[in-house]
Amino acid sequence: MSDFDPSRRRLLGLGLAGLGALGAGPLLSACASSAGTGSTPTGGGITLQSNLTGAAKSGLEKLVADFNKLGKGTATLNTVATEIYRTQLPTYLSSANPPDLYTWYSGSVANAYSRKNLLLDVSDVWQGLGEYTPAMRNVSTDETGKQIFVPMNNYWWGFFYRKSNFAKWGVQPPKTWAEFLTLCQTLKSKGIPPIGIGLGDTPWVASAWFDYLNIRVNGAPFHRELLAGKQRFDDPKVKAVFAKWSEALPYFDPKGKAYPFQEATTALLAGKTGMFLIGTFLADATAKDVVEDLDFFQFPIIDPAVPVAEEAPTDGLFASAKTANPAATKALLTYAASVEAQEAYVANSSGIILPAHPKAKASDMPLVAKGKAMLAGAAELTQFFNRDSSDALQPTADTALTRFIDKPDQIDAILAEWQKNAEKVFKG
Repeated sequence: MSDFDPSRRRLLGLGLAGLGALGAGPLLSACASSAGTGSTPTGGGITLQSNLTGAAKSGLEKLVADFNKLGKGTATLNTVATEIYRTQLPTYLSSANPPDLYTWYSGSVANAYSRKNLLLDVSDVWQGLGEYTPAMRNVSTDETGKQIFVPMNNYWWGFFYRKSNFAKWGVQPPKTWAEFLTLCQTLKSKGIPPIGIGLGDTPWVASAWFDYLNIRVNGAPFHRELLAGKQRFDDPKVKAVFAKWSEALPYFDPKGKAYPFQEATTALLAGKTGMFLIGTFLADATAKDVVEDLDFFQFPIIDPAVPVAEEAPTDGLFASAKTANPAATKALLTYAASVEAQEAYVANSSGIILPAHPKAKASDMPLVAKGKAMLAGAAELTQFFNRDSSDALQPTADTALTRFIDKPDQIDAILAEWQKNAEKVFKG
């Protein structure tokens, strides 16, 4: 399961600004109504509400079909557009007759729902997951100590590019920030917009830039404290992040502010941009032969003294505390956590993800091996802006970061306003 979605995600974690203004209200209500009806218990019937599309959806369909053959319950998969899903998730969970299970992710967002007693306690499921790493257990545990999430996979972010294009342009992946800027200069001189970006209906993509620059300049501990409200967005350390970002701004695709990340992906694959900081979910809707031409490089090192951290969002499933069929719900969660289920999921999806179970085999694609090695070599792992903070804080980032890209000379006012908006979120 990739976000952001989305799978963001990140297709998982996608949000669509101004959705209500586009007349989506009735559609949202219809989705919630459909989900509620689908969760009515009939012979162990349960509903798995999902935002996964493309190859990721195929992988989940395989998982559900295999589970249904076990005779431990009958699961129905209900897929909702990611842009709608994220907006409606609180409504799903708080409704009188909610869907039983959900594709989403671990971390602070899951903890926030658990704090409101909306998530099923699955600690008994975890009693049978002794092979999982302590790190995976930790990201699945809420602040009271109970497990409320079952991880299925994680993935990585990086600068993706087409190998054939880099070869055609005669350029090499950089390792340092200076080398990165030189690469950008070279591509721009060849008439290629160096850096793709998709901010149209997916402004959260800009958060990857903020996350990476902050963990490269100030380190992961400061980044987590900032997103938890223990540091300030108007701190000089944060302003230093934007000073670095300003060095790369001249190389962003100017068209990228008008279209979403999906179109930015299309531009990258078509050779209309040079590279794109994005998660592996870009492969979900990419032809297999094109995937084989994809490669990535690590976000460049800026300060060698700062321990290297990488973004590695963990995706999986949680369940409604109000499920009418807890036995069948936990049976599906148990199956989803198995080696068999995760290997089948990977094989039937794009394959460019890492199964959460330590004994489950990932794809043998060189791209996957490279991503796995990068994460294994990191001193620390972060999730993504809203995963390390909250869905409520994400819009404050969307506003601040898109404004910065448009008007970098207003950074002091932007950071002051961001701090003000963040305080409102932290104070509830």
